[in-house]
Amino acid sequence: MDWNQGYQAGDVVYVIIRNPHVQGVANVQEAAVVNNPDQPGELALFIYETYYPLTDEVAIYTTEDEAEAEYRDVFGSADVEGYYG
Repeated sequence: MDWNQGYQAGDVVYVIIRNPHVQGVANVQEAAVVNNPDQPGELALFIYETYYPLTDEVAIYTTEDEAEAEYRDVFGSADVEGYYG
């Protein structure tokens, strides 16, 4: 499957991302779909001032509510709205 299909540069999406500094902590984060500066013609996710390839390894949600519902299904209930751990 072409993971760029269906997304365009400028789209705002939501992902569940783990904190790389604290294992076991994850949160729902807004991300921008952008043109990948390292791979012309491909798209990337721009999160925390870092580019991530748009691949099947990233679960992407079109709304924050959808991402938060999936988070609760997988990780349990949220401790604080917008921050999960």
